[in-house]
Amino acid sequence: MAKRILTGLKPTGEQFHIGNYFGAIKPLIQLSQDNPDADIFLFLATMHAYTQIHNGEELKKNTLTVLKLYAACGADLERFMIYNPADIPGHAQLNWVLTCLTIMGTMERMHSYKDALAKGKAGEISVGTFCYPILMAADILLYDADIVPVGKDQKQHVEYARDIAQKFNKAYGEIFKLPDVYIRNEVAVVPGIDGRKMSKSYNNYIWLLDDEKILLKKVKQIPTDTKTVEEPKDPDTCNVYNMCKLFLNEEENQSLRSRYQAGGLSYKEAKDYLYEKLLAFLKPIQEKYASIKDQEIVDLLKKNSEKVNAISEKKIAEVYKKVGFSL
Repeated sequence: MAKRILTGLKPTGEQFHIGNYFGAIKPLIQLSQDNPDADIFLFLATMHAYTQIHNGEELKKNTLTVLKLYAACGADLERFMIYNPADIPGHAQLNWVLTCLTIMGTMERMHSYKDALAKGKAGEISVGTFCYPILMAADILLYDADIVPVGKDQKQHVEYARDIAQKFNKAYGEIFKLPDVYIRNEVAVVPGIDGRKMSKSYNNYIWLLDDEKILLKKVKQIPTDTKTVEEPKDPDTCNVYNMCKLFLNEEENQSLRSRYQAGGLSYKEAKDYLYEKLLAFLKPIQEKYASIKDQEIVDLLKKNSEKVNAISEKKIAEVYKKVGFSL
């Protein structure tokens, strides 16, 4: 059986920014290329997103946008098994079984709940948010995933999935495979236009679908120091350079660093260069995105959900027999 790589895509944002691309999209595509024989399962975490978005039309719109962007960024729609767990009853069914096996103390130790406590907002979060890691465990264990790529903040959730799988296996026999977490520690923090980590909450992002005028306006907003054109500059402390280097090959990077350090490079020239590199990077993505019809995504989800549901039903049948739900 081929190795199975599984990860989720949460459509809580209206689209992706450059930080999302380098932090999540590109690493997954690279992982798939490094493992050409592996099955890639990419599930659409609409049920997870419902903990934050209660507007149905907004959730549908986000879903179509982020899936089209994944495809535009290079995800192979023929190879990637992209599906919507909301169309597959097994996710909710396994979620209930795991919920009944999980003690409150386990969920109370999860980072999301502890953060809410620290901020004095524990009484405001929904039960769905509190139990979020259980649904995530069901998403993973249902398909015998071998590798689960996640960000550092999600590592605890995969560890819980392993723990609850071991608890179930100890009680009922070897039903669930224990997944291994995969974290790309070398992924650099992508700076936003204000120098902080690029984030929607900081309003310092560059969207993958920003047009030329908006892009130019954002690049011009990047703060710089007061050094004159003639003065040598430290590239590593310059927001313009730190964003620009993401799009440079080694030769281009060394050339730009040398110009910073030698003096004679104006910040306007550096920003113009960054704008050119951003435009060259974003234009092919935007053109590919525009070529993908919404109905293509709808049809893809329907086709894949039917395939994945067959896998899910088999696992749920095993689980239900073991726990006594099926005679």
